Parts: sequence; C-alpha cells; structure tokens
Amino acid sequence: MSFLDGVFNRADKKDLKKFNKIVDQIEKVGSKYLEMTDEELQAMTPEFKERLRNGETLDDILVDAFAVVREASTRILGMRHYRVQLIGGMVLHQGRIAEMKTGEGKTLVATCPVYLNALEGKGAHVVTVNDYLAKRDRDQMAKVYEFLGMSVGVIVHGQNPKERKAQYDCDITYGTNNEYGFDYLKDNMVIHEEQMVQRGLNYAIVDEVDSILVDEARTPLIISGPGDKSTHLYSDANVFVTTLDENDYEKEEKDKAVALTETGIQKAEVYFNVDNITTIEHTELYHHINQALKAHTIMKKDVDYVVKNDEIIIVDEFTGRLMFGRRYSDGLHQAIEAKEEITIQRESKTMATVTFQNYFRMYNKLSGMTGTAKTEEEEFKSIYKMDVFQVPTNKPTIREDLSDSVYANQLAKFKAVAKEIEQRHAKNQPVLVGTVSIEKSELLSEILTEVGITHEVLNAKFHEKEAEIIAQAGRLGAVTIATNMAGRGTDILLGGSPSFMALREMKRLNFTDEMINRVNSANEIAGVEDREEYDAARSTYKKLYEEFKQITDKEQIAVREAGGLCILGTERHESRRIDNQLRGRAGRQGDPGTSKFYLALDDDLMRLFGSERVQGILGKLGLDDEPIEHRILTKSIENAQKKVEGKNFGIRKHVLEYDDVMNKQREIIYAERRRVLSGENLQDQILIMIRDVIVDGVELNTNEKNILDVAEFKAYLYHKFVPGGLIDNVEYNQNDPAGAIELTYEKLLDAYAEREEFIGSERMREVERIVLLQSVDNHWIDHIDAMDQLRQGIGLRAIGQIDPVIAYKMEGFEMFDDMNKLIREDTVSYLYNLQVEVPVERTAVVDVENLESPEVEESRPIIAEANTTPKVGRNEPCPCGSGKKYKNCCGRN
Repeated sequence: MSFLDGVFNRADKKDLKKFNKIVDQIEKVGSKYLEMTDEELQAMTPEFKERLRNGETLDDILVDAFAVVREASTRILGMRHYRVQLIGGMVLHQGRIAEMKTGEGKTLVATCPVYLNALEGKGAHVVTVNDYLAKRDRDQMAKVYEFLGMSVGVIVHGQNPKERKAQYDCDITYGTNNEYGFDYLKDNMVIHEEQMVQRGLNYAIVDEVDSILVDEARTPLIISGPGDKSTHLYSDANVFVTTLDENDYEKEEKDKAVALTETGIQKAEVYFNVDNITTIEHTELYHHINQALKAHTIMKKDVDYVVKNDEIIIVDEFTGRLMFGRRYSDGLHQAIEAKEEITIQRESKTMATVTFQNYFRMYNKLSGMTGTAKTEEEEFKSIYKMDVFQVPTNKPTIREDLSDSVYANQLAKFKAVAKEIEQRHAKNQPVLVGTVSIEKSELLSEILTEVGITHEVLNAKFHEKEAEIIAQAGRLGAVTIATNMAGRGTDILLGGSPSFMALREMKRLNFTDEMINRVNSANEIAGVEDREEYDAARSTYKKLYEEFKQITDKEQIAVREAGGLCILGTERHESRRIDNQLRGRAGRQGDPGTSKFYLALDDDLMRLFGSERVQGILGKLGLDDEPIEHRILTKSIENAQKKVEGKNFGIRKHVLEYDDVMNKQREIIYAERRRVLSGENLQDQILIMIRDVIVDGVELNTNEKNILDVAEFKAYLYHKFVPGGLIDNVEYNQNDPAGAIELTYEKLLDAYAEREEFIGSERMREVERIVLLQSVDNHWIDHIDAMDQLRQGIGLRAIGQIDPVIAYKMEGFEMFDDMNKLIREDTVSYLYNLQVEVPVERTAVVDVENLESPEVEESRPIIAEANTTPKVGRNEPCPCGSGKKYKNCCGRN
C-alpha cells in the first residue's frame, strides 16, 4: 500500500465515523415514525416541503427524511434499510460515488437521497444502463415514493413527446443515459417552448456509474440527417487497401491504430494519381484510405461486429451485446461495409451532438453508485469532480479469491477451464464463466457440449431474457457462460430467483406477456375492465411464487454446502474494474463463493501489454499443458492492466479537450435558442445586429489610410439589405467612415420602424423570432459539420510542431465567430427582404417530434436519424414568404 492509499483510507474512515453518527440519529428518531399511522407518516412530505420553504436546507431535514423513507419502505415493501444502505444514501446525497459490492441492495439505497432531493420540487433523475432496469427499478420502488405523495415517472424508448413531458414533470424520473441525452438534444431543436420535454437538470443518481461515465465516456450522442457525400471513395479505398503488403502499413494493436508507411503512401499516390496525399487538399482521400485500412487490419468479424441481413451490427466490447441501430462514425462503418461487400450506406450529416461527459456535467448535483469505482477515482475527480467512498458491506465477505493460473496457449487454458467446470459440476456447485467476447463464449460452449455438460450461453440480445438467465445462475448444478458484463444490475441468488421462476411458469400456462408484465409491476391496477383477469393472474403468481420459494430455499442450503457460486474468468479484461465486477457476482451478503481467473500467454492483454521479460521467463519454462503461478506474473498482469487503464483515461481526457470546445459553443447557441423560444423581446438584439452588419461593411471597405470606398460599401449594403433604394441618394464622406456608420444606421432604423408600424409591434416581434431561430439552426448545423471536418484533419498540424488541440481551439473559435457573423447577416437580410403581408410561421429544420432515438445503449457513437425538411428548388418560391424565387432570396448565399 502506498502512502497516499493510507491517507485516502484515513479520510474514508473519518467520513465513516461521521456517517455512523448520523445513522445513530436516524435510528433514534425512527421510533417516533414507527408509532405513526400511515396518514401521519404521509403527512411528513408536505411538512418537509414547508420546512424547506421556510429556509431550512436539505441537510437540515436529512435525518428525518431518511427515517421516514426507511419506515415507509418497511411497511410497503417489507424491506428495511441496513445501516450501510443509509450510509450509501448519504454519500449519494453529497454528490459522490458510493462503491457498494454486488448484492448490497443499491436500488433500495437510492430511495433515501432521491426522496430527499425531490422535495425541492426541481426533479430527481435515476439513470440506468437499459430500459429493462429503468422499468424494473421504477416499478420496485414506486410504491414507496407514491405512498409518501411523490409522483414517479419512467422514460423508455417509444414514448411520444407528450408522454415524455409528463414523465419528466414527475417528482422522480427513471430512465437510461441515452434517453436523457437524446431528449436534451431534441429539446434544443424544437421551434416552440411547449414542445420541450425536459425541465432543468437538477439532481441525478447514475446507477452503474463506471459503465456510463467511464466505459461510455467517449460516446457522442448524435442526431443526424442524410448526408450528400458519394460512397464511391469507400469502394475505391477498399480496393486499393487489398493491393497492399504488410510492409506498406504499420499496425499498433495496443492503440487499435494503423497507418501507411512511406512505401504505402507512395503506392497510394500512384494508385490515385496525386502528387502528395498528405496535403490538406487530399485530407478526405487520405482519411478514407486510413479507415479502409483499419477495417481490414484492426476490425475483426464476429469479434467487433457481425454481418446480418446485409448490415454490419456492432458488438459491444463490454457486454457482448449486438448493438442494433448503431453505426461507427467517421466513415468506419462504410469502410467495413465495403470490406464485407454489402450495401454501402451514405454518411449522415450531424445536426446535434453531445458526449455523455458533457451532458452529465450539466446537472446541478451528480452522484453515482456501482460495485467497482475506486480504480477509476482519479478520472471521476478530474472530469466530474466526484470522489469515491467505499461503503462497508452489511455482512463480511467470505468469498475465496484464488490465484490466477496461466497456460502456454488458449487451447490449454480452455481445456483447464472445462476440467474445472466438470469437477465443480460433479458436486452440483453452480458455475458462472465469464468470457471477453461472443466468439470465446461459443468456443467454450462447444467444449462443454463435447463432454456432455448442460449449460446456458447468454447471448445478451434481450435485457429481460438476459436478467432471467443471470438470476438463475445460482441454481444447484447450473453452468452459465456469459460475457463478463452481461446481466449487470441483476443479483444472482443462491438457489435461484422464485420471482423469475413464477413468471416463466405463467408464460408456460399461456398468460399473455401484457398480463405477466402488469402482474410483475409494482403499480396497483384499479378501475380497469379486466379486473377479474388481473386478480386471477395475480393470485396465480402469488401461489407459484410461494411454491418456488420453498424450492429455492431448499436449493439455497444445498448450494451453500456445495461451496456457493463459483466464478471462473477465462481472460483478464483490460480494466481491473471489469474483473472485479465479475468476481463480485459471488459472495453477496455473506454468501460463500469462489473466484478464479485462467489466462494464456497469447491472451490479448498478455500479448500486447505483458512485459517481454516475463514472456521470456515463461517461454524458457516450456509450460505445455501445466499452469504456472508466480508473483512476477501476477505483478506483470496488474501492471499491464494499469498501463491500459492509464492509456484509456488519457484518450478519454484528450477527447474531452476537443469536445469542451464544441461544448462551450453549444451552450452559447442553445442559450440563444432558449431566449428566442421563451418569447423574450429581441428588438434590442436585432438593432445591435443591424449596427454590427453596417460596422463590418465599413471596416471591410476602409483602407489602411482610413479612406472608405463608398461604391464598394454601397454594393455591400445592397447585397446584405437590398433596402429598396433607401441609400441611393445618401452622400457619404469617404474621409469619415465613422460618420458613414451613423448615417447608414439612422436610415435603416427609420426603414425598420416603418415596417414595424405597418404590421404591428407584436407581429414584428414574432417575425424576428422566426427569422433568428431559422438562421441559428441552419448555420449551427453547418458549423457542426465544419467542426467535424476540422477535427478529422487537425492531426496534420502536429507535423508542423503545432499542438492539434490548441489549433482546434483557435480555428474552432474563428469558425464560431464567422458563423455568428453569418447568422447576423442572414437575420438582418431576411428581415429587410421579408414581404410582411404574407403570413409567416415557424418551420423546423428537423422534424423532432417524429425523431426516434436508438433502442440500445452502447459505448461507441450513438446516432439517431432525423427527418429533415425537404430541399427547396432554386426556382421555387422562397419558404420565408418574401414572394421571391429561392435563388434570389434565402438561397442566394
């Protein structure tokens, strides 16, 4: 243990002492609430709200609020918070991360801080990794909140904007990171304030916080529309790449990167008939070649992706799930399509985007909980300003963590795993085997089938099925193969889950899925036509549950005697945290259990990051089928994992440096949109824009001797305003540029006032809002695309000894400034050219109400396709209502 570890442990112990004192207070006042009637207990919620209105803080009422939730949970759910669960709740209330081991009841832990923070009336969000967990956790805990007078909503895929708004308006809302993020983006694309569904981002608890804020930290949520780029370059680059030899490129597996060598570049220049392919003018071609190269040399079929129904489906590297509806960004997906000789889809154009890092940093207070977070504490502190507190377990952990066994190769390793499974299965001990990919799961499954061991393979395609398989992995003699992270969030109960067993039996008895879901919901069903059918189903469920409870209770005793759940890892993951998650599935709540990892020298982690010294020592030993266990090896594995963790943190931090540039710009634009939507009077801003456009024109046409080119300045004004001969007879003094500004501004203000008087002030304000909103949206979308292009080529700045991030910031700022100038010019031009007698209405750049977000939650760029408004023909009437042809009006720029 290092000196700093000792310091941090002392800090945790000091905090723990404080928390225990507060828990003592909660238990002391608990007797008062124990004696209350239900009505008296429910009356505490309005009392707490009144205390807050009278100036007390959330900390002032914490002891009472936690005691009330604990008592309500005991009465309603039959679940009473342990002391450590109350401590976890306090950690979450403080905006920190509570690290709690698997099986410690994190779902119940969240109830106290969620209720407390929801009392302010600003909303409290609980964030989960998938729809199934959002609905499950909402249904489990809703009764407690609703008993105490709180409304509870859930955001899931497929809800329309009206439904979503109702869920967000609840005191407490459950949902996934994807749904929250996409709703934020869509809210900043609507054209009327009432179309927005989210309210302010006040307080959030992120469940499985390491998965969402670390594993998916690089994930940009993207709303996109169809692009206009041709697909032929993907095919051309693909054919070229197939002509290359291994000496034509350098592959770096550690970084998953590949680049052309000098000979490769020469071949590319000859093949595509260009002089220098590395120049800026050939950036796009060079980018396509690199992506084609990556598709062929780095991206592996049936590991990184699968081919299904003429589509490339991404495989999640952490869970092994197939990620339907997801596409790689930057043209990589199209490069893989070309490689696999299937239909190449057009690249899409980004219309709105945000990373999870920047989305979640917008919350006033952010907290999280997980079984493993300490190894990533530096990242949580650096990026999210959250530290990690390790909450003690309710009962001591007695799981036995055995030393790793290392074999010479994969085949020897998997034979040893199969033998271990066979031995443990013979004594009916349940075994859960963790693998790093679908491919490895299928390999082990084949070996077990050959030796006649019945087993389940978790394909991780459907969350509900996934949860059921994982929940039953603790049954007597069960053997389950799953990717390391599959089924995360579902406890493995020794002896099995009577609830899942009862629901499965109901399905066999031909109850409908709808009825089974309703029976499994925590909500009371009242005043419905099928009341009798529901009551009968509920009665059947209760009867089956009790029957299976007796079976699982007996099995639990037998499983304990057999040694509890055995976890076998078939490979070390790049992150120690993922390994710890797998280990943590055994030994919940003081249960017995065992964990062990089997490794091979040709595992990716050992091959890429293990030291050459260790490889040499082990090579000399000539292992064959015999394992080796040595402290040098254990240290080497840990160092390899630390290396990868540090590298990945660096990548995420680097990505954030780029995204922070866009984030600042996004905040400015979205704040501007919200001002427009809120109905704020924009007249003063429009007048400033008019003056700015005039000043730009004077500066553009004044030379270094301070002489104004009057003819050019007038031409500029005609181009920007075309104010119907308004300045034809104005006499400008070429020696007085400042006077020209004032004279022009005065003339244009008079003209603007006349237009306003003609159509009325109220209508003029709405016209200003419409024009400014349309201009902001159009130019912002173009700007996002331009920044994407800049980002792709900015790496070339490093050749000139310029930091690419600094260059991106500087050039991005200039581009943002140019965009704002175009917004000003277009807004002013539209307002002076608009035919005011024609009715004007707000039109959306993107049809947000019919925009669907993806059905999955993954760790690479998540893209939702947008419906865009149709393009206007050049000779068609301009949609702004001017009466002119589009090419002579809004389309002329």
